Parts: sequence; structure tokens; C-alpha cells
Amino acid sequence: MAIKAVLFDLDGVLIDSEPIWERIRRAFAEQRGGSWTPAIQSRMMGARTVEWSAALSELAGGTVAPESAAEAVIAELSDAYLRDPPVIAGAGEAVRALARDFTLGLVSGSPPVLIELVLRILEVTDCFAVTMSADDVARGKPEPDPYLELARRLGQEPSVCAAVEDSANGIRSAHAAGTHVVAIPRGEHRPDQHVLALADAVLDNIRELTPGRVKKLG
Repeated sequence: MAIKAVLFDLDGVLIDSEPIWERIRRAFAEQRGGSWTPAIQSRMMGARTVEWSAALSELAGGTVAPESAAEAVIAELSDAYLRDPPVIAGAGEAVRALARDFTLGLVSGSPPVLIELVLRILEVTDCFAVTMSADDVARGKPEPDPYLELARRLGQEPSVCAAVEDSANGIRSAHAAGTHVVAIPRGEHRPDQHVLALADAVLDNIRELTPGRVKKLG
């Protein structure tokens, strides 16, 4: 069955933001007496705002409300993106090429304000028919809810969609939703081989995400 839509993640796929997220959230927790571990970082990748802000509040011993933690972290992230946009080389070109042949959607654990900012920086806002935050669904990645809802909003069955992900949580989410999965692992927190085996294709970088490559998934 031919692929009709390509569903993008944001962080780690279009922008190299995970190190920035980790630096800012880690500093927030440690400055308030909390400790940070690789397990905490892995759990937060792709998590909804309500989830990671609650975790930060807990790490800070409850001294800061989750809502205040989210507001502070998101403000720092916005400043960081504007100062030095962490754009992944080739991301904008890949999106624009795919938009000529497929309907595009995006779902991210990032809040809407950051999604909109990044798409403006990349100059690809008009390429996406639907963008949404995982904050809009009851359960975030690795549950299938984000991709199921994005496919629904696009008016497509998951089976004719291809999701582009970098993280273990994201790959599990897209696979559980029934989409084809393209994995582009990167950074220190690469998914293990067991998770990558869930993907239909594993690419070295986003420049390999061409319309021809996506069509072969169908």
C-alpha cells in the first residue's frame, strides 16, 4: 500500500535539541538539590510537558510547581534556539522535498510555542498540513496515542503513514500506532538494536530521507 503521509518528530529529527533540553533541565534540577542520571534523561526524551515538568518538580523536592518548572525551561529553550538555532544539516531541504510528494504532519513532546518557533527558523511552516504537541493526547510516547491522533487529524490510516523518529520512545510509539517507521538515531542516547529492529528503515542522517526512499516503504 502506497505511503500517503510522512509524520515527523521534531527534537532529534529536525533539530539537535536533545543536548540543550538535557543541559537546561539538568541544571534546573541540580540547582535545586536534585540529581540527574542517564535513566532520567532517557525517560524524558519525547515526554509530554506535563510529564517532564512533574518529574523536574519531584527532583527539586517539590520546591517548584510543575507549571513553574515548565515555564522556566521553555523560556530558556526559546532563548537558546534563537541565539544559536540547533538545526540539523539537511533537515529543511528534506522536509521541502517530501512535501512535494506527501502530506506532512508533525507531533512532538515539545509544547506548541517551541514547535512553531523551530518551523519558522527552518522556514518549513507551510510544508505541514498538521502540527501538534503530544500534550494534546492523554498518553505520550512511547504509547501510540500521539501518532494515532496525528494520523486521525490528517485523515489517514496509520498503515499508509511513515513516521520519522530518533528516540526509543518515539520509535516504540510509531510502531505501536501501526505506522511504517524510519529511524534516524543520533547522539548519546541512541536506541539499542532491539528497538531499532522495530523500524522499517534505519538511516544514517536525514539527507537519506528522500521521496524515493519513503516510497519504497509502501
